[in-house]
Amino acid sequence: MTHAQRFRDVYEECYPRVLAYATSLVGRQVGEDITSETFTVAWQRMGSIPQPALPWLLGVARNLVRELRRRDARQYLLAAEEAQRISSGARTDVGDDVAAEVTDRHNALQALASLPEADRELLTLIAWHALSTKEAAQVLGCTGPTLTVRLYRARRRLEKALEAASPSETAPASPAKTPHPTRHEGAPA
Repeated sequence: MTHAQRFRDVYEECYPRVLAYATSLVGRQVGEDITSETFTVAWQRMGSIPQPALPWLLGVARNLVRELRRRDARQYLLAAEEAQRISSGARTDVGDDVAAEVTDRHNALQALASLPEADRELLTLIAWHALSTKEAAQVLGCTGPTLTVRLYRARRRLEKALEAASPSETAPASPAKTPHPTRHEGAPA
């Protein structure tokens, strides 16, 4: 059997199930793209595809979806940084502690990125895009009271993520957790 014939057989047998799987993960439009990329990988590796091919193909599709999500998360972080920079204005006071500001910003962005997508979207609509709760509710297709509850919960989750991302200023560090306590002496908190 030729390379092309084997590919055609695998494609005809597995395409609908790979498409259904990809669509269940990312929706129809992106699912079609993921399925197309899956079969591109299959064509390139036709000689090493095991029998049956479906589990291998679903693994490829899953990896492609994970890669897409990682790429989207990185793009989101970049967009969030830019939105924060624009909304806060370009502060260039010489007296500011630049290192502390960079660390705070990094911690805030990491905490935001760790939240579920729905929380990130809600918080950025309110904080960075300066929408009112009524406007944000309209964007998200929910009622004002529902949005208020979601916003309260999202803010609490963000606070917890921020606490986890930055060292506590009130609790003393235990020697077991801080192997070199002298390294931080005199450093601004």
